[in-house]
Parts: sequence; structure tokens; C-alpha cells
Amino acid sequence: MITTGKIIKIAGPVIIADGMKGTQMYEMVKVGDDKLIGEIIELEGDTATIQVYEETAGMKPGEIVESTGGPLSVELGPGIVGSIFDGIQRPLETIKIKTGDYIQRGVDVPSIPKDKKWKFMPKIGKGDKVEGGDLLGEVQETSSVLHRIIVPPNISGTIKSIVAQGEYTVEEDIAEIETSKGVEKVQMMQKWPVRVGRPYKSKLDPDIPLVTGQRAQDTFFPVAKGGTAAIPGPFGSGKTVTQQQLAKWADADIIVYVGCGERGNEMTEVLKEFPELEDPKTGKPLMDRTVLIANTSNMPVAAREACVYTGITIAEYFRDMGYDVALMADSTSRWAEAMREISGRLEEMPGEEGYPAYLASRLAQFYERAGRVKTIGTEDKVSSVSVVGAVSPPGGDLSEPVTQNTLRICKVFWALDASLADKRHFPSIDWLQSYSLYVDSVEGWWDSKVGADWRKTRDDAMVLLQKESELQEIVQLVGPDALPDRERITLESTRMIREDFLQQNAYHEVDTYCSSSKQYNMLKTIMMFHEKATEALDRGAPSEEIIALNVKEDIGRMKFIPESEFDVKVKEIQDKIIKQTSEV
Repeated sequence: MITTGKIIKIAGPVIIADGMKGTQMYEMVKVGDDKLIGEIIELEGDTATIQVYEETAGMKPGEIVESTGGPLSVELGPGIVGSIFDGIQRPLETIKIKTGDYIQRGVDVPSIPKDKKWKFMPKIGKGDKVEGGDLLGEVQETSSVLHRIIVPPNISGTIKSIVAQGEYTVEEDIAEIETSKGVEKVQMMQKWPVRVGRPYKSKLDPDIPLVTGQRAQDTFFPVAKGGTAAIPGPFGSGKTVTQQQLAKWADADIIVYVGCGERGNEMTEVLKEFPELEDPKTGKPLMDRTVLIANTSNMPVAAREACVYTGITIAEYFRDMGYDVALMADSTSRWAEAMREISGRLEEMPGEEGYPAYLASRLAQFYERAGRVKTIGTEDKVSSVSVVGAVSPPGGDLSEPVTQNTLRICKVFWALDASLADKRHFPSIDWLQSYSLYVDSVEGWWDSKVGADWRKTRDDAMVLLQKESELQEIVQLVGPDALPDRERITLESTRMIREDFLQQNAYHEVDTYCSSSKQYNMLKTIMMFHEKATEALDRGAPSEEIIALNVKEDIGRMKFIPESEFDVKVKEIQDKIIKQTSEV
């Protein structure tokens, strides 16, 4: 039933309307003469408080508000992959064709193309029993993505009819399912409310790493498939480039990149770069398996609050098909600021630093939708949604509420350090502040797939880096020459770990990606140098001669050796280490 009310108060993106009896919380409404999209966020008697996802300038009391009968939802079906949406799933490229370079208020365009015909291949027959999540058929959406058309989660029964192979639009009926409540018609497109997580059978332990090809992340602070990670860091420390690297190289089938309140020039860089990037897995454009959601800082603030939910719902949809999905949210601080602004307009009691009291629960609701799961349906499919959220603390203050609440939820913390960025050490991940709670979980995978002593090698390197931190205080007081020989060897080994291993050039054709095997062998070679240098020292070799060995130059160039040549070259370097340290 359509309810019609009238605007009685306007406060920026928040509007109060009277005569809204019969509406529900989080119901979508059309606001004003321009029919702007809004969502009910508070109900009191006949009065509804609405957050509007578009600019409200020029609107006046007395204009009509119409209910739609349903919550804010996204359209899920062929046509999502490779698209660029705004925060409420309006396709920006389609809007540009319709309105030019500026988004006009109230512009109404379909989220996914309704007139385009897709080649549908049925994978099931008449009389087959199905339940939510089962495969009906397939559509080759892009060169990289086979879009699996699945039964909507709330439907189960027997196939009464299904169309033959052919071309259909997303709104045409492709199947009829006989259910206990009658016959349900199914299309290639389904709608899902963004604030409701899609169902699954069970959550699994996150024991397989999400391999990103970035040494600092994979070896020292790994994230698991279905895991959550936070990247907090001050302005200029490299959050966006780090997330773009993860989007390019992460071991995921589908990438969902949410630009939440970021500067326009940063999103422009993403939008220009991604269509030109080659997917290392397929050799096709990376955009063929990417969904971009762009909600820049000059777009309406309320849509920013919705964009992360839009992103995670699209990610869950592809997860239900059996794909591993990686979602990058850049940045959740801007999302929290949007919540703070809306909360202030609602005159709610502010919490710490003016953020709403429900900040922690909203962050948790978002991150908890990540996970490696057994999907619904008769077939046992295991898939995952991994979430990496950037946090932009004002002035780099990691004690502020958004960072602290995110840390309580996320199990991986990649702390970016401005001082490392100033030294041009990228990625500027502070190895002393960062941590990963997945190290124990993924140890088995690394041991069986890469190297049996991966954990010991990693832990030994971490111990050395801790030791270096303690020695730096002494070095600043008395200089490195006053240190005992053993400590000088330690400092030289940690320099190699920092500069030759942890530093990685995102723009170098070889160093931009480093396989798990190469990472392990690089670190093992550096730790071998430390071990052999210490043995040489114990035999009485002078530390100056050990530090001057020219094999260090080969170690420094290891990262630039192509993967195809690496195994042979690293063996030569290791032999050289043994030879030179024994001859000192």
C-alpha cells in the first residue's frame, strides 16, 4: 500500500514528513517534486524522519513524500560486473549519458540494464527439486566472470518450467518453481535489502590465506580468506595505493572496490587505472571482474552512509555463487563521519568525539558480514567475502574512536606510519605496531604449500626486528661503531629485512607482485646470511669484513629477479653466502 505524506521540516539531508502512518523503518521513499530517493530512519506516530540520498537544496515544506513499500535494496543480476555505481547503485556511466557531466537531482535510471539480452544456459530441468542458492543456469557476463543464476534464498520447490537456451533480459521469467505457497516466477535479476545479510549454512574457520603478493602483508601480517583487515594511517601514508595493490593482486575471483567519501582525484585515478590494468590471472582487463562503487566527498553525505552496505551486499551475492570476493572499503572513517553528521541532524545524544553511540555496533554489523562460509543450496559450495577497510584517523591519531572500534572487530591491523612514508619506505606498514591474529590459522597452509619452516623463519625475522628497535636507542646515543660485533651483524641483517624484503615497489613491473614461494625464499636467504654471518663471527672473523661482503648486493637485488628465473638465482645467492662467509 502506497502512503503519501507531506514535508514539515528540512535539515540538510534529514527531512521530517507528516502523514506517514503505515510505513516501516528503513523503507525507501520518493521525496519532493523531484522524487529524490530517501530512507526512513525514525518513526514516531504519523511522523517519519527520512535521510535523503541526494541534495535537498531548494526543497520546501509541503512537498509530497511517497512510500515505495520496500526497504533500500540493490538489484543483483548480470550487468553488475565492470560497472561503476554511486552509493545507492545508480550506474554513473548511464547517468552521464542521460544528464551530462553533473548528476541531476531525481535522475531515475535502472541499476542494471533492463533492455540488454544475455545468453542464458539452463543447467537444470523440469521436475528437479531446488532450494535457495541452487544453480538455475549460467550467463557469460564478461570474459572473466561466469555469472551463475541462482534460486533466490527464500524460494524452494520443484521446477515447473524453465526456458530453453537463448537470449533474455534480466526481467523476463526464466523459470517457474512450484512451492508450498504456489508458483513462483524467477528472473535473472533479484532484489535484496542492503542492510540484511544474505543467508548461508555455516561459517568456517579462516585457515586459508588471502594471498596478495605483498611481502609485508602475506609473510608478516597475513589475512585469511573470509577475514577482516584494517589499514589505519595518516594523510599521505599510502592507504589508497595499498588498497589498490590488494585489489589488483589479491587471490580473489571478484573485487568490489568502495570509494567511500574519498577525494575526487583519488577515485578518478582508480576509475582511469582499473579499466587499463591487465588481470594477472586471465590477461584480460582487470575491470572484467571488478565492481566499483564511487561515492566521493562532494557527493551527498547520506549516500555515503549507504555505500558500504551496497558494496557488501553485492559481495555476498557473488559469494553465494561460489566465488571468493575481496571488498576494499576506502575509507570507513568517511562513512563514520557521515553517520556523525546524520546523527547530529537527528539531535541524538553524541558519543565520544561527537560520533553516535551506535558507532561500534554499526562497524561490527558491517565487518561481521565477512567470512568464509558454506553457501546455501543442495550443493556444498565453500566461498568467502574478505573485507579490507582503510581508516583515516585525523592527524594519524590511532587512539580516536573509529580506529579503536575497528581494531576491536578486525583481526589484522596494518598500521601505516607517516615517518616511514617520509623516508619513501612503501608500503609504510609499521612492523612493530601491526599484527595479525590469523598467523596460527594459516600456518598449516604455508607449511604444506610453501615451506615447512615458514613460521619459524617469519618469527625469527620478527624477533630480529624487535631487537633492532631496542638497539636503535643505544645507536642514537653512542653511534653504531660502539656496539658489540654481534649487535652490528643484527643491525645489518635487519636493514636487509627492512630494505630488501619489506620495501616493495608497487610501480615496478617485477616487484609489484611477489609469489608466496618467492617471499619465503627471499626471507630464508636473508635469515641464512644472518646465521652464517653469526657463525663466522663466532670463529673470530671481524664484523667489518662480514658487513662488507659483496653477496649483500645480490640479496638487495633479489626482489627484482623475475619469478621464472628466481629459483635458480636464489640458489646461486645462497651458495655464495655459504662460500663468502666461510672464507672471511
